Amino acid sequence: MASHRFRASRFSSRIVLTRVHIDDIDYDLPLELIAQTPIEPRDAARLLIDQGGLQALHRHVSDIGEYLNPEDLLVVNNTRVIPARLHLRRATGGGVEVLLLEPVAADHQDWEALIRPGGKLRLGETLYGDDGMPLLEVGNRTVSGDTFLVTMLVDDVLTMLAIRGEMPLPPYIKATLADPDRYQTVYARHVGSAAAPTAGLHFTDRLLNALSSAGIQTATVDLTVGLDTFAPINTTNPVEHKIHTESYSVPTETLERCRQAKRVVAVGTTTSRALETAASTGANHGRSSLFITPGYDWKLVDLMVTNFHMPKTSLLLMIESFIGKRWRELYLQAIQHEYRFLSFGDAMLLDRQLG
Repeated sequence: MASHRFRASRFSSRIVLTRVHIDDIDYDLPLELIAQTPIEPRDAARLLIDQGGLQALHRHVSDIGEYLNPEDLLVVNNTRVIPARLHLRRATGGGVEVLLLEPVAADHQDWEALIRPGGKLRLGETLYGDDGMPLLEVGNRTVSGDTFLVTMLVDDVLTMLAIRGEMPLPPYIKATLADPDRYQTVYARHVGSAAAPTAGLHFTDRLLNALSSAGIQTATVDLTVGLDTFAPINTTNPVEHKIHTESYSVPTETLERCRQAKRVVAVGTTTSRALETAASTGANHGRSSLFITPGYDWKLVDLMVTNFHMPKTSLLLMIESFIGKRWRELYLQAIQHEYRFLSFGDAMLLDRQLG
């Protein structure tokens, strides 16, 4: 049963390619197609069905069960987004925006954070809330130089964030989010992410129950989504891009169920990265440095539900490694049919077996 999924091999987190250029993962995204608000209900989002070389089908997420089979296993990332954006002040009165990216300690007291503007911040400087309450202390810059280590100065960090924090919506979303839960999946459990696993935003409890009744079960992984996953690539050769590591956990039960499944259907690129990391390394948890590029040998994931991604990002490299260059034709069809793009946009169902 699916024994090919766990071939023994030496693992490399980076596939070296010599003929890749940044233009290979670029396309023209009309700004008016960037979704500013989530659609209601969640599963009313459109779903482009990959048919290989044939014309794609245009359906809705609520129809996904028609394209799955009994004994398929749907795997989701149950990470939960933290309202981790804080508007703080220096002692001098200057405003700063802090985005807490990931806790570096189990007690949530120490974090990696993005701070803007951060050029004049001093080591050990305290940042305050608008009411004058000291909230965090600035530590050293990280190795990348783009982020800081910070220490929280309150005892119950998660409660403070629930009161003072904002959902860390991507910068291309300008509209106000009326309901913060719309940037959470219905199955979100493990607190820690700085961004949502957006393909999962389309699923409802009703849809998951309907899939279960049809013999399509669900399993979970946890991958802490960092902003660098979605960051544009700024190197001419995309495989020279330095990808951020992310914390992941794949339960032994999930791996076993993947072995027994007819097909593994990953909801999102983050779920795919977690599954492929566990299958490639043999480690059920840790930090993933897996950079999936064209030429990668997929070991677990057969189908992928994914949103439409920003040009020049590592996510497009992953999509090309999954279905080849036909992603361009699928994106062109989506643009022609005015699909909604990016985090609050519509989705695709991709099948890597279609050639």
